[in-house]
Amino acid sequence: MGELDDLVAGLEGFEWDDGNSAKNWLRHEVQQAEAEQALLNTPLVVAVTLKHGAGEPRYVALGQTDTGRLLTVVFTVRGTKVRVISARAMSKPERKVYGEVQANSEGRPGVQD
Repeated sequence: MGELDDLVAGLEGFEWDDGNSAKNWLRHEVQQAEAEQALLNTPLVVAVTLKHGAGEPRYVALGQTDTGRLLTVVFTVRGTKVRVISARAMSKPERKVYGEVQANSEGRPGVQD
């Protein structure tokens, strides 16, 4: 969990690109607030992806909204802001992984990965 703690230390909020925000709604019907909730609620599963050649680390997070909607959120960190790139409903394999983490973290407040 230390790596996740290091990632979020010093973060001060979210930064949204208007194009990405509109795309997330039009393609996936995910609102900005839902993506933010998925990153703030627990349990949260985060992995770094090296597939993208943007020159900055991109992270893939599995999380849930306040209403229990399961989302996959791709994001990067720029300075002190989380910049959401994409947010969509979890796929079946992602839901399975998330369910396993959720089952293993029940009764353990603060477990994030």
